[in-house]
Amino acid sequence: MTRVLVLTLFACCLTLPALAQSQAELDAARVPLEAYLKGHATGDGTHMREAFHPDARIFWMRNGQVASRTAAEFAGLFNRGPAPDEADRKRSITHLEVTGDVGIATIELDYPNAFLTDYMTLIKVDGAWKIINKSYTRAAPRDR
Repeated sequence: MTRVLVLTLFACCLTLPALAQSQAELDAARVPLEAYLKGHATGDGTHMREAFHPDARIFWMRNGQVASRTAAEFAGLFNRGPAPDEADRKRSITHLEVTGDVGIATIELDYPNAFLTDYMTLIKVDGAWKIINKSYTRAAPRDR
C-alpha cells in the first residue's frame, strides 16, 4: 500500500508542472478574449485592436451568403462609447481550449435584441495570444 501511495505521489509531482503550464496558457489565451469583451462593453475599438491579430478576419452569414471583414474594419465599428442598453447586456466566455500555440473559444453575447454566439480561433505569436479568426451567428434574444 505504501508503495502505491509513493508511486501515486511521484506521478502527481511529475504532472503538476504540466497542469500549471496549461493553466498559465489558458490564462494568457484569455487576455485577448477579455479585451474583446471590454471592447463590446465600452464601445472602444482600441480594445478590439488589442484582441485581434492584424491579419484576423471576421465571418458571418448575411442573406444566405458568407460575409467578412478585416480586424481593422471590425475595430472601426467601435467608436461610439457604450451602448445605451449596456446595463442589460451580458457577455461570457463559455469555452476555452488551448493546444500548443493555437486555441479555440466560444463567447456568448446575450443582448436585449439578439443572442450572438462567437467562435474564436486563437494563435500565439511572439509570446502573445491573439484572436486570428472569428465566426459568429445571431439569433433571437433569449427569455430573461
